[in-house]
Amino acid sequence: MKELAAEIFSWDGDQPGSWRFARLPPDVADELRMVERRGFGSVKVRATIGGTSWLTSVFPEKASESFLLPIKKAVRIAEGIDDGDVVAIQLELA
Repeated sequence: MKELAAEIFSWDGDQPGSWRFARLPPDVADELRMVERRGFGSVKVRATIGGTSWLTSVFPEKASESFLLPIKKAVRIAEGIDDGDVVAIQLELA
């Protein structure tokens, strides 16, 4: 399991319904490049923020040479997360 901190951001700025993501730090991205990837270069993971865990995938982002973790609306509500918040995330391969 990897523990990290990342800022939550909106993909489309202030657009209603925009996806929210956390960009993973470079050291975590380097580790993810070493594992077998799925469609679109994704890696299946279990993410935990606070008391909320969920299965999802992280996706490579060419511009940052990192990976993006999508943060579901239900997670943001349950954990009181807003855009710009830096959150502690636990990430493990699923």
